[in-house]
Amino acid sequence: MINAESKGKALGRLRRIEGQVQGLQRMLGDDAYCVDILLQVSAVQGALEQVRKLLLGRHIESCVADAMRTGSRTERQKKIDELLDVFSRFGR
Repeated sequence: MINAESKGKALGRLRRIEGQVQGLQRMLGDDAYCVDILLQVSAVQGALEQVRKLLLGRHIESCVADAMRTGSRTERQKKIDELLDVFSRFGR
């Protein structure tokens, strides 16, 4: 489960990302220079990557670590398989 601190950080970052996306919409509407728009798209992607790292780190520190410490063999394998699936999705 995500703790209050991590949740607050993730929500704050997502709110900033929301503002960045709204800025992108304005840029497109105002016919901004394509390269400027592309740079902002890259900034949004980087910000989303930071949210992903935060959430993944928290998941590993709590859910995965708990399963490794106290879970059954089946529960541990389930968490490992889950992580492998998540990492394979990131590679796309």
